[in-house]
Amino acid sequence: MNADDKKETLLFVDDEENILDIASEYFAFKGYDVLTARNGREAVQLLSSEHVDCCFTDINMPEMDGLALAEYIHQTDNTIPVIVMTGYPSLDNSIATLKNGVVDFLIKPVNLEQMELAVRRVLRQRRLFIENILLQKEVEQKARLEKLNRELVYKVEELNLLNRIMSDFTSIGSTSDVFKRVVDMALEVAHADTARFLVVNEFVTQPFEVSRTGNGSRPEIDIPPYGDAFVAEVTRDALPLLVAENNNDGRLPEAIRSAVFVPMKIRDRVFGVLTAAICEGRLRFSERDLYYLSYITLNAARSIENLALYENIYQNLFATLYAFVNALEARDRYTRQHSERVARLSMLIGEVLECSPEELDVLHFSGHLHDIGKIGIRDDILLKSGGLTEEEYEKIKEHPQIGANIIGQLGLWDREKDIIRYHHEHYDGTGYPTGLKGDKIPLLARIMAVADVFDAMASGRSYRGKMDESVVMAMIEKRAGTHFDPRVVDALRQLYRDDRVPRIAEA
Repeated sequence: MNADDKKETLLFVDDEENILDIASEYFAFKGYDVLTARNGREAVQLLSSEHVDCCFTDINMPEMDGLALAEYIHQTDNTIPVIVMTGYPSLDNSIATLKNGVVDFLIKPVNLEQMELAVRRVLRQRRLFIENILLQKEVEQKARLEKLNRELVYKVEELNLLNRIMSDFTSIGSTSDVFKRVVDMALEVAHADTARFLVVNEFVTQPFEVSRTGNGSRPEIDIPPYGDAFVAEVTRDALPLLVAENNNDGRLPEAIRSAVFVPMKIRDRVFGVLTAAICEGRLRFSERDLYYLSYITLNAARSIENLALYENIYQNLFATLYAFVNALEARDRYTRQHSERVARLSMLIGEVLECSPEELDVLHFSGHLHDIGKIGIRDDILLKSGGLTEEEYEKIKEHPQIGANIIGQLGLWDREKDIIRYHHEHYDGTGYPTGLKGDKIPLLARIMAVADVFDAMASGRSYRGKMDESVVMAMIEKRAGTHFDPRVVDALRQLYRDDRVPRIAEA
């Protein structure tokens, strides 16, 4: 043994004392730690408390023989090599020792050098055996770690995907966009070739398609409607359905290799069905795809419910504000339906200026409510038949800010609030309430300023009569570039020339 090597422990088990003494002295001299026992039972006690690297044992011993000891060692720690020594070899004993994991078989009388060679050989084999076990455990541990890592990566990816699905649907602003996102996401998440969303429920027995998408690079896969029988089954049972492989029984076209059908439930009732299909390649839908598509329809349903709730609140709130304006205008017979006409004219001007549908909607809302701030002005000022004093005029000038504050309290319409606040600003900066100038004034506020003045001048007021529209048009054109944005005035002129300006009698 090398001096730096850790001492290895040998256990000698024999009922002959002289053999134990000679072996102990010899192998201790060779640098080993030596333990001795007179039979198998004593050896078992030593093994329970001592570390042993190799065991020499006789076969024939009292209380517990060597074969029983070898079997015990083999069952409790098969890394300990056992060398049997016997003076009465037989075929039966040899076979029995091999069955019990004995690595060598020595015939007495045993030469000490022969024993040492056997020790070196079996210990070398033992080290290789243990190293192999450790290497195997290391490989197994590495495999387990890789499996855990793959599972962790999958869980992280799954969580990110579920979060993205949830966040995508919380940011959608219309139900049509919800349905479009559902089918687009089916292609993206489940790797489908085509997807459709059908509205079908207890009130709509004949399914109709509201959104559809397909793989644009392969238009031939954009096949006709499919799976009517499956759609009916999913609608009836309110449970998703996976057709992993088309068995060509006629319920699906031959072009479809795999399909899924997922119900969308709103308040526990089926509202519609998402269908997706794979038409090419070896990829097939799995239970995992079914889970993701079900999660998509779940979040889409929540988004639709929230939008419906919001739209209901919006409509109720809008109706309440309209009622305020109508009540306000009803106090003055000269201003009845003024806001309605301003909204209509603003939208017409916006169309000429190629405003977006969203901007036209903002003009519609703001036009109806542009004078809501007059609720905060006293009747004796608002309905005064004569001219206003300077103090009274300053009070009137507060109504745009009051109106903006009212809308601002609702926390819903920032753009509309700005139009209401700035619709009395002048293009040259001489207007109120803040004196904004030129393009600093929002375009929609500049549009409403022109529409408001045109209708106010073309209709009668408590302090003056109705003016002819041609005179009103001339006065507005004269103020282009000072009070009004010239582009907006040009748009109004085009409407006036085409006889498209709303008339007072039309209200």
